[in-house]
Amino acid sequence: MTSTTETPAPPFVPLEATVMPEPPAGGGRPRRRPSKKAAVAEGADRGIISVSDRRRPSIRRTTRAIHGILLALLVIAGLGPLLWLLKAAVTPTQDTLRTPMAIFPNGIDWQNLVTAWTTIHIDVQFVNTVIVAAGAWAVQLLVAATGGYALSVLKPKYGRIVYGLVLATLFVPAVVLLVPLYLTILHPPLIGTSLLNTFWAVWLPAGASAFNVVLVKRFFDNLPREIFEAARMDGAGPFRLFWSIVLPMSRPIIGVVSVFAIIAAWKDYLWPMLVLTVPAIQPLSVRLPALQQTIELDVYLAALAISTLIPIALFVVFQRLFLRSAGLGGAIKG
Repeated sequence: MTSTTETPAPPFVPLEATVMPEPPAGGGRPRRRPSKKAAVAEGADRGIISVSDRRRPSIRRTTRAIHGILLALLVIAGLGPLLWLLKAAVTPTQDTLRTPMAIFPNGIDWQNLVTAWTTIHIDVQFVNTVIVAAGAWAVQLLVAATGGYALSVLKPKYGRIVYGLVLATLFVPAVVLLVPLYLTILHPPLIGTSLLNTFWAVWLPAGASAFNVVLVKRFFDNLPREIFEAARMDGAGPFRLFWSIVLPMSRPIIGVVSVFAIIAAWKDYLWPMLVLTVPAIQPLSVRLPALQQTIELDVYLAALAISTLIPIALFVVFQRLFLRSAGLGGAIKG
């Protein structure tokens, strides 16, 4: 007998799977589906006005006109009050009261600025404001940097509990703390003498800023831990690690805390008014409202203009540092 070897039947293939895709009408390769990145890029270009509509001259002129009007409104809303104050600072009182929106109806009176600077002693209050802001900045920076370093890098045993208590203080209104804080300044522990009418009464409470501690701590959490471990292996102690490693890497957050501290100290009114009752040591934010009823309106507006121009001038000079720090430029991510 002869044995026959049966050939297995080919697998069943559906007819739809064997049909080749039809070529496009114009010939060439079949069209592919757009990739995900291309779809996202195409969706990013979509808006109220399409790309083809933007190329039309009428729509382009309309959008430019709308942008110009919005920019002009923003400039008027932002710089309008400041420009009016500058104008009123060198305008006589009668002109300011009769025609407040007129531009120098009877000329310019530069003597207002001279009187505000010399007679009212704005120069003395300006120096006091600089001292208050500089001291508050130094104390806040010291407390925030060391507190954030201890909670983020050193990590003590009860660090989470301390961090939770620091976060809890953010929910306490500042007005509630005025009375106990005032009594603490009046009878400070371990000192035995009152701190009223001294700059320490403003500096020390300013350092108790939980927001700055949390801000610095979160920044230190993103610093690379490998550098800290390498410094410890080389024999660096906690102080050397803080001074030589952490601080040079923390320039962005130091700039942010500096901006917040200086602005808060410059415009603070309530607390300096309570603890600095002697006019000779009061800052501008406290002294100028007290002089409002005793001097002419034009001189008072000149004093306000002087106190406003100084921080604006400082911002213009150091604007790159402020804007770079406010954006946390150069921050290191772990």
